[in-house]
Amino acid sequence: MTRSSSAHRQHGSPRAVREKRLPALPLVPDSLGFALDAAAQAVAAVRAGRALPAALAAVRASSLPAAAELSRQAVQDIAYRTLRRLGTADWIVARLVRKAPPPHVGNLLVCALALLIDDAANAAYAGHTVVDQAVHAVGARRDLAFAKALVNAVLRTFLRERETLIESAQADPVARWNYPGWWIDAVRHAWPAQWEAILASGNAPGPLTLRVNARRTTVDDYLQTLREAGIEGAAIGQYAVRLASPMPVERIPGFAHGVVSVQDAGAQLAAEWLGVRDGMRVLDACAAPGGKTGHLLELADVTLVALESDAARAGRIVENLDRLRLSAEVRIGDAGAPDAWHDGRPFDRILADVPCSASGIVRRHPDIRWLRRPGDIAALAAEQARIADALWPLVAPGGELLYVTCSIFPEEGEAQAARFERVHQDAVRLDAPGQLAPVSAGAALPSGALVSAGMRAAGRTGSDIDHDGFFYARFQKR
Repeated sequence: MTRSSSAHRQHGSPRAVREKRLPALPLVPDSLGFALDAAAQAVAAVRAGRALPAALAAVRASSLPAAAELSRQAVQDIAYRTLRRLGTADWIVARLVRKAPPPHVGNLLVCALALLIDDAANAAYAGHTVVDQAVHAVGARRDLAFAKALVNAVLRTFLRERETLIESAQADPVARWNYPGWWIDAVRHAWPAQWEAILASGNAPGPLTLRVNARRTTVDDYLQTLREAGIEGAAIGQYAVRLASPMPVERIPGFAHGVVSVQDAGAQLAAEWLGVRDGMRVLDACAAPGGKTGHLLELADVTLVALESDAARAGRIVENLDRLRLSAEVRIGDAGAPDAWHDGRPFDRILADVPCSASGIVRRHPDIRWLRRPGDIAALAAEQARIADALWPLVAPGGELLYVTCSIFPEEGEAQAARFERVHQDAVRLDAPGQLAPVSAGAALPSGALVSAGMRAAGRTGSDIDHDGFFYARFQKR
């Protein structure tokens, strides 16, 4: 397939220069054009190294409050969709445009292409609407109105040659899988039998999974509550309920009153495997935003210290516990430097959910793959070892430490567990899930991916499980 000659001729042509002088028409806040423009700004921020949630918040802050609220859901959907398809969209732009367009035009194009990649039967918007609104979006910027013809030509060319272009893109690994090349290689090395399925699972949005507050209700009773509200859900664990369709938390029955929380089924295993009992003294060592903290307190009457190094994020712990009507002692400090915050009293249980690459949760946070760099894994592994080693002396004899990451890379998982067991002679490794591969609903459970005792008890050991990627290792002090 050849490049689009129309796209080349119109970029920088005399006609385009004349168009630059025309007055720009403002974008209507609830229009697709407004959402495309805002999403393109967010994608640009991610390319510059900013996390997507922060990028979206900055875009909203730069808009009028009413406009930001009207477009919020559409902007978020387009930005997340684009980052799941960025490799393909970038490849298409490079194929159809000989000279790189201005950055905002390029980001607007990839956002529009992310909406056009789906066939007509599965598309979120009609193709002609996306083209029209993308052209209008670039034309609304006086300094970029000259690129209207380029945007129109590129998008219309893609619609005409969609199947051929997408088929050609499959030959390029980054365009096919929508991850950086080094990430693809790392997953292939770590998961030689399942690497393709794992990469693919990260390109579909994760489900909305709830954790039922065991102090307030049961899974069966809550499912009845959902049925009465006309909401479809299914039990996928001892405390986990997966909703058939996502919805704002404001619409979830009982959420505002702490009856349920939003938490992935894989993340819920932390409290389950830590085995807390009434009367224990427990440390949640890297606690923000407080999901696992809340779960631990739901399961037993314990004295719990929730530690977080970031004071702003520590506030989220308090907010979450207030909603659950639970409390913990929240401390600000570095888990790897306990002398600054520890009072000398040992803990019966320590949850060490350490900082990691977050490679197991890319389906929920697609920006992570584009923000990480190859050298990050080794640096994170060193930080994980520092924290785990510093926390071990705080465990009481007979007590346990549960090491957790939301990573699928062995350097942050099994290699860390083996190192810890080798370094600490008084550490006895106990049963734990080990490495959990990301599993999507309806998919076969990958070899070696374990499920919790609660999932087994509920008969959830196959295609109805849906969780992110995690690693769990449990150690008891002699």
